[in-house]
Amino acid sequence: MARRDSTAVGERTVPEAPARPAPGRRGRATAALAVLTALLLVGHRLVPNRVWRLGSLLEAFLPWVGLAVPLLLAAALLLRSRLALVAVLLPAVAWAGLLGGRLLSGDGGGHFDLTVVQHNVAAENTDPEGTATRLAGTGADLLAVEELMEPATGVYERILGGVYPYRARSGTVGLWSRFPLADVRPVDLKPADVHEYWKRGVRATARTPQGDLAVYVAHLPSVRISPTAGFTSARRDESARLLAAAVDAEPLQRLLVMGDFNSTLDDRGLAPVTSRLTPARGGFDLSWPAGFPLARIDQVLCRGATPVRTWTLPRTGSDHLPVAARIRL
Repeated sequence: MARRDSTAVGERTVPEAPARPAPGRRGRATAALAVLTALLLVGHRLVPNRVWRLGSLLEAFLPWVGLAVPLLLAAALLLRSRLALVAVLLPAVAWAGLLGGRLLSGDGGGHFDLTVVQHNVAAENTDPEGTATRLAGTGADLLAVEELMEPATGVYERILGGVYPYRARSGTVGLWSRFPLADVRPVDLKPADVHEYWKRGVRATARTPQGDLAVYVAHLPSVRISPTAGFTSARRDESARLLAAAVDAEPLQRLLVMGDFNSTLDDRGLAPVTSRLTPARGGFDLSWPAGFPLARIDQVLCRGATPVRTWTLPRTGSDHLPVAARIRL
């Protein structure tokens, strides 16, 4: 009997199974993404700012780059790729080395001399009375406030004035204090291309029991993310340089700066200020937006003093969370 050809008409053939990628090839794309993520973390200062200020944009949200690690790990496990699993260790270690220490901050139980609170109360705040009442109840020794706008300003002055006997104000920023204030003066932070009324900086000397302390309250310009212009932080950076110049010219050795800086301390645009001062930072203390905080843009920084602890307070009627800090003089 003649052997029938397996390709005869009417006879079904079984298609060959597609060849599986070699073990060394599986996960190459995942591994490459892991390496890229690690490079972005450890080399974020090398990302250029000339094009759309991409470096500052990356640094403003730097902690969130770590979200890539669990996603890459899931992909590596799904692909059963040893190459990808090993590569995922790179961004994990990079994130832990660069930012993990903020998760291990102590509880700040040591000695401190002052408690301060920084809060952008928001011009669009529909409950200024409730916000002022909460701030008055914080127990802070010094209270920095931004976006004081009429008619709400009178509400803050009335309620906060009932707790804090001393006040310094310039434009839309203010400082309330339990201690006497002297040498109050505005701080010029206005960018050169801003021509309208713009006063968002004030300086005062607080007469604390431990000695004089220069206190600055600053509200740096807002930033925007535009599809055509990128991260528009030029004005903010210019104001940061003006604030740094004021800090350099300050004769008092002990100095405290509080305010809404409109970016995180990782952002190189704030380096003129952050390179001169010690931040009060424990954990991440994300302060904006209040509903789902993504970044810590409200800052407390010191010179000649030691930040002991910092934390965020419960939400008010603002789109920012108040930030509190303990300071040792």
